[in-house]
Amino acid sequence: MGNIVAIVGRPNVGKSTLFNRLTSSRRAIVNEEAGTTRDRQYGKCEWDGREFSVIDTGGWVINSSDVFEDEIKRQVVLAIEEADVILFLVDIQNGITDFDVEVAQILRRATKPVILVSNKADTHEWQYQAPEFYKLGLGEPQIISAINGLGSGDLLDRILTHLKPDVIEDIDLELPRFAVVGRPNAGKSSIVNAFMGKERTIVTEIAGTTRDSIYTRFNKFGHDFYLVDTAGIRKKAKVNEDLEYYSVVRSIRAIENSDVSILMIDATRGIESQDLNIFSLIQKNRKGFVVCVNKWDLIENKESNDIVKYEKTIRERLAPFVDFPIIFTSVMTKQRILKVLETAVTVYENKQRKIPTAKLNEYMLPIIENYPPPALKGKYIKIKYVTQLPNTMVPTFLFFANLPQYVKDPYRRFLENKIRAKYDFTGTPIQIFIRQK
Repeated sequence: MGNIVAIVGRPNVGKSTLFNRLTSSRRAIVNEEAGTTRDRQYGKCEWDGREFSVIDTGGWVINSSDVFEDEIKRQVVLAIEEADVILFLVDIQNGITDFDVEVAQILRRATKPVILVSNKADTHEWQYQAPEFYKLGLGEPQIISAINGLGSGDLLDRILTHLKPDVIEDIDLELPRFAVVGRPNAGKSSIVNAFMGKERTIVTEIAGTTRDSIYTRFNKFGHDFYLVDTAGIRKKAKVNEDLEYYSVVRSIRAIENSDVSILMIDATRGIESQDLNIFSLIQKNRKGFVVCVNKWDLIENKESNDIVKYEKTIRERLAPFVDFPIIFTSVMTKQRILKVLETAVTVYENKQRKIPTAKLNEYMLPIIENYPPPALKGKYIKIKYVTQLPNTMVPTFLFFANLPQYVKDPYRRFLENKIRAKYDFTGTPIQIFIRQK
């Protein structure tokens, strides 16, 4: 199970700078796909052979009309409930504020490990101000400068000492893992119950640590897979008013542990910013993707082309990635429930699809010859050969060119669209790399 590290603190202490510093090593490797710049609140960090997720809780504020203090307290509570390690950021140049004292009071009661991080020690002189922060009662302040990286290695070492071991539950890795995600009340639990039917007996629950997702093995109707459930949702009655707020963070573990994520959208509400946040998480983790529009039966006065219009709207909102299935369901009437499963299985198969190199070249090279990449600075770009890399998380294609650095995003998208036009990769992201031949 992946660990989640949350950054909390009042505004302007440098949360997003620290977030960028922790997640940037990784950013360089993952190509920044178009469309994923929407949110900057979630990323992955790799250090010393371990990997963990980082969230900046301030990013998911929905209701900014809230009193500022309540908003930050809510972020702190969110971090305490959902994260494995909490970084509490304070500003060494400003010293302790009343607000820091209040946040510290909440954090001292937390059972999770909290690391007090005094940021903005941008020159060495500042570090002599750090002892003041012992007053917060959270132990030794870790001195860093997020802006220039001073002390970030020590901070990362300290984070690693608090991470839980990455346990792989006792599950069959050959079977697909599906996660049902979405905003509250979109019908996630109803669809899971509809899949399971009343015969809970054929369901074998493998609980990992109770905090983390639970894989539920599902085998009937000729299917065999795991449903990834975000555990711990049911037992928190007190957060019902903040469910919206939790929904994105709650989805992180489920998405990270799945092969295909089924995003439930409430037909009566359309796509909202939370849906876009969750979609963005799915894209960043490069997972297979199915959209399930639920409560379609509740839409009054439907016209014959409404589905077409609705689909178009969804694809426009989620562009540039548009090659994914959309299914209209009603969980109440069990309409097209099995279709959702069948589609998820298809997407999983598409994600595993391998195209023989000879076939790929036979198809792609003539297209490239007819539509070569546009010349740049008078230099002509020649692509000579293409192959699909084996054993990758998502289908990954390597094109060999004389001047790979000159091939720009629009042309990569052109190549991707041509591959999608011929081979069925619906619902799965594709990676395209251009390398020196």
